[in-house]
Formats: sequence, C-alpha cells, structure tokens
Amino acid sequence: MIWRKGLLSVSLGGLVVVLAPGIAFAEEAASQVALDTLWTLLAAFLVMFMAGGFALLESGFCRAKNSVNILAKNFMVFALTAIAFLIVGWGVMFGDGNWFMGLKGLWLLSGPDNSPTTGDAYQGAYSSINWTGIPLEAKFLFQMVFAATAATIVSGAVAERIKFGAFFLFSILMAGLLYPITGHWIWGGGWLAERGMWDFAGSTVVHSVGGWAGLAGAIMLGPRIGKYTKEGRINPIPGHNMTSAALGVFILWFGWFGFNTGSTMAADWGAIGHIAATTNTAAAAGVITATFTAWVLLGKPDLTMALNGGVAGLVAITAPCAFVSLGSSLMIGLVAGILVVLSVLFFDRIKVDDPVGAISAHLTCGAWGTLAVGLFAQDKFSPGTTGNGLFFGGGSELFQAQLIGVFAVGAFIFPVSMVGWGLLKGLMGIRVSSEEEMEGLDINEHGLLAYPDFQVATAARMPRGAPAPAPAPAAAAPEPAETARRPAAAFLPAGGGTRTPPRPSGFRTPPSPGRAEPVRAAPAVMAGPTATAEPPIMEQPFKIFVQGVDKKALRDMWQRLCHDYPNTPRDFNEMYEHTPRFSDDSFSFKRGNPDQFRETVENLLYMYGIEGAVVTAER
Repeated sequence: MIWRKGLLSVSLGGLVVVLAPGIAFAEEAASQVALDTLWTLLAAFLVMFMAGGFALLESGFCRAKNSVNILAKNFMVFALTAIAFLIVGWGVMFGDGNWFMGLKGLWLLSGPDNSPTTGDAYQGAYSSINWTGIPLEAKFLFQMVFAATAATIVSGAVAERIKFGAFFLFSILMAGLLYPITGHWIWGGGWLAERGMWDFAGSTVVHSVGGWAGLAGAIMLGPRIGKYTKEGRINPIPGHNMTSAALGVFILWFGWFGFNTGSTMAADWGAIGHIAATTNTAAAAGVITATFTAWVLLGKPDLTMALNGGVAGLVAITAPCAFVSLGSSLMIGLVAGILVVLSVLFFDRIKVDDPVGAISAHLTCGAWGTLAVGLFAQDKFSPGTTGNGLFFGGGSELFQAQLIGVFAVGAFIFPVSMVGWGLLKGLMGIRVSSEEEMEGLDINEHGLLAYPDFQVATAARMPRGAPAPAPAPAAAAPEPAETARRPAAAFLPAGGGTRTPPRPSGFRTPPSPGRAEPVRAAPAVMAGPTATAEPPIMEQPFKIFVQGVDKKALRDMWQRLCHDYPNTPRDFNEMYEHTPRFSDDSFSFKRGNPDQFRETVENLLYMYGIEGAVVTAER
C-alpha cells in the first residue's frame, strides 16, 4: 500500500509539472481578456460622457429660447443610435459581406461569434473586428458610442430651425445606414481598407461623416431668420451661455482620451500613453492657433473660435493619433486651429448657416486629419500598419489612399443625405414656421422653457396645458420729461419695462458662437457706403410707410426685434436708438436719416420673409 501511495504521489506531481505551463498560460490569457475588456468599456463610458459635452457646447452657442430643443436632440440622439445600431447598424458595418456593406449577422448581433478568440482561430460573422480579444457585446458597445457621436454632430449644424420629428427620423437613417456603410468601407474590411486607407479612431469614419450629413441638412434648411441680408451682410446671432459652451469643450477634451486611446480596444499601455500624448498636444495647439487667427482676422481673441479650435485639434488628430510623433501631432493641431477659423468664415460667406461651427470643426478638420496620416505617419509607432508617410520617405501611395477615402466618403454621404433630407422635407417638412422660429423652439416643439424665471413666452403661443408665464411687474410711470423719448408701449421689450439705454457709439454686437462677423476683416464689404462717413442726420420728424403687407406680420416682426434687443442686427440697433414709433403701417421718427432707415426696414422685411412690401420715406 505504501508503494502504491508513493506511485500515485509521483504521478500527480508529474501531471502538475506537465500541466502547469498550460494552466498558467490560460490564466494569463483570461487575465488579459479581462484587462482588455475593462479598458475598452471604460473608454466607451468616457465617449458616452462626450454626449453631455456636445449638449452643453451646442446649447451655449445657441439662443436661450432653443435650449430645451437642443438638449432634447442631444439626449434623444444617443437613445435612437443605441437602438438603430443594435438592430441593423452593427451588422452593416462589421458583418462579413462585400466591398460595399456587411451582409451576415445583420440583425441584433445575431451572427455566429466565438469572441474573444482572435485571428485565424476566430469563427463567426464579424471577422473584420476579430483583431481585438474582447467579448462581442463589449465590441458592440464601444462602436455604438462612436455611431452616436457621428449622429450628434448633425444636431449642431441644423440647430435653431429644425423640426424635432425630422431630426428624429434622420438620426435613425444616420445610425442605421449612412454611418455603418462608410464605416464598413474603412473599418469593416471594405474597399477603402483594401486600398490601404487608415483612420485609427475616426477623423473620417465618425467626424467627416457627421459633418457631411450636417452640411446637407444646413443647406436644405436654409439660414436662420435674420442671419443674412439681401446685400450679403452677415448678422451675428450670439449664443446665450459661454460658460456652458466652455464647460462642454472641457468635457469633450476629457472624453476624447477615451475616444482615441480606447480605439486600441486592448490594454496596451505603451500605445495608450503615446496616443493620449498626441491627442492632448494637437488639442492644445488647435486652441492657440485658432485664438491668434481670430485675433488677426477679427480684431479680438474670440472665445468661440478658441473653443472650436480645441475641437478642431481633437478631430484632426483622431485619425493619425497612433501613427505620428508628438512633433507631428503639434503640427497637425496648429494647422487645424487655423483651418477651423477660415472654414467658419468661408461657410458664412457662402451663406451656409452653421450655428455652432460643427461643419468646420468636424468636416473640414476631419478631412485634414485623415490626409495628415498620409503626410506624417511613421511605421515605428505602429509597425505593420501605415508605413511611412510622404514627409518621412514613404512616397505618395499612402497619401493617395487617404485622399481617395476623403473624397469617396463625401461623394456618398453628402448626396445621400441630401436625398434623405429632401424626402423628409416632402413628407413632413423639416423646418419650423417663421413664427415658431422667432418665438423659440422650446415652447413650440416641447412646451417648456429652459429658464422659466428669466424668459417670457407670449401667452397666445403657449401650448395647451402649459403653465402660463408669471405676469411681469408693472413698469414704473415715466417721468414727464422722459415721456417723449420713450417708444410706444407696443414696442417695449416683452413683459413691460423700459427700452435698454442706447449703446456707446462704435459698439458692435459680439460675433455669434462658432462664427465671426467678417466686418473687421473686410470693413468695406460689410459696412457699405457708410463705412467712411456717418450718414447725415435729419433733425426733424419724418415717417417711413410700409404698404402691401400683412399688418399683423409687420407688428409681430417689430415686437420680436424689440424683445431681442440689443442682440439684433446692427442696422436695427442704430435705427432703434432714434426712438421709432409705430402705427399699423408706418414708423415715426423724431430724427435720423430717412434713406438709411428706409433701407434698414427693407432689409428687416427681407430677413423675416415678408415679401411684396413697398417702403417709402416721407419727410
């Protein structure tokens, strides 16, 4: 018995010696899967938090009367994307298929899959993403928050005049088909991947796609009321909360560390550290050059441009962050900061109204970042991927592949988005009425006010069942000596009170968020014939008559302008300071320049869509 026990002990000991390496390897592999999964999910949570940053940035850059609408869009788009990408988007993007789109495992992650197995050992329907050793659900969640980011970009470009329902439906189209199809081309093993295009974290896959769709939406919607005059003047429409906007960009900057470093989808500490450093460097560089570019062109270090410069640097480094050096990331960010300011000015000049600068930050700088891979990539940072770019002796092959990718994605997303917006326009309309736009989308689309203690909504426009606004305190009786200098009661700011005192001579309305009033860069164009000399002032009463239009529409226009003063077009502010009075179809002035004020009234009518008016001045 003793010898049998000894033999058994020897046999078990030998078995342990033989199996120990395999057991240790299995435990190590399991630990690596756990680390990779934990890191990828943490990064996904950071990217999800970016949705809050986008909501704060966009609402801060827009007017208070549209804040609820903007917050609702940003909140809803995340929920819609989560469902649409689950139902069909994931399969279209990562399912095995052809050069154009995925065809296997389309619905609800239903395809066969043996993740976290990788490489040749993988057996399933999603082989294009078998390079990461994490469970299928973790892969899905990380990619889903990227799809939500692309759809969110559209919200900023169409802000302040889009119907909520139309945006709702377009977001489903975006997350379910548009984004996944071009994503398949690059990340799903499609034709651009086969041509050698590289986009590490989505300068084109995510940001340019959102920018192209937003550009199509902005064109189909047209500009906001009052943004442009028929003479080509650009009227700034300032945002209501720069604190919110700045906090939003800080959140985006923080979340972007998850966006870029998480795209390793593995706990590769060396790669993560390098990517985090290049990401931060490009963002900081974009802030600096955007600030100084705005300072030179606009005369002031515009905060809205600085904020968009940070976003521009982040967008631009997203594609090359794993492939370039710190020095190259600095150059990429510096160029992005300049490009975003020039792009904002360009789109304003061609009358594409983008309230937050989303098209410039995401489309323009996304394209630049994708091309930068072909210029600055170095093989030593990610061996076996891009090779060297043009500036590091790699020739033009990589740059050509990147260029083809940029144009191919735009050539698909932009026209298909135009068709999508066009169909929605024909079926249900995509733009709110001018009356609703002037009143604000919060009340008309949602029945809520973002700041009920500070905003007053017209009682006639309050939705049924909504609480009526608190009555404004009665205005104090004017002093006898001041009575003749006050405008008629119909044109006092809503809620009563007195007119804001005239501003100092030379004061300019601040540039709108993400946009700039080009008057400083080209005063001769913007200021017109009055740029070099003050117009003659007539020191006696005169009237301006408006005939051939609906009197109610005329009165509504004037009340809205008075309500929004001084955040109104500059010409109106100048006319308002000369104390106009109104009676049905005429404006009465005690002094001023009749010809100048007549042209101002004509411009205001044009901006508010009131057509067919005959405007005359009677001295």
